[in-house]
Amino acid sequence: MSDALIRVLLVDDELGFLDVLAKRMGKRGYLVTTAGSGAESVRVLRNNDFDVAVLDLKLDDMDGIEVLQIMKKMVPDMPVIMLTGHGSEQAAREGVRSGAFDYLLKPCDLDDLLEKVGEAVAGRR
Repeated sequence: MSDALIRVLLVDDELGFLDVLAKRMGKRGYLVTTAGSGAESVRVLRNNDFDVAVLDLKLDDMDGIEVLQIMKKMVPDMPVIMLTGHGSEQAAREGVRSGAFDYLLKPCDLDDLLEKVGEAVAGRR
């Protein structure tokens, strides 16, 4: 699978950030679906297949760790990359212990995120 075919689920309640990131990843050839809440991400995941999810740790409606745990029950082999703001690295490390592939600090460089996505998808195969 080339990078152009990687299906990504982006989950973040900061809709402006979500929209910009989705557009930038789409321009790089990724197939991106967005969800603006934890509950929406679960609904979307129930009806679609993804190669990787990028999940914000802090969501308005649900805790990101809770969403991660639900995702891992639904699709155990789908890698999940956590995004976290400054000061919540410890929670992101908890996410890794709970099954996340890795985490990045926000704001993250697009190339760093895409590199992490590539590593996660390569490890899944």
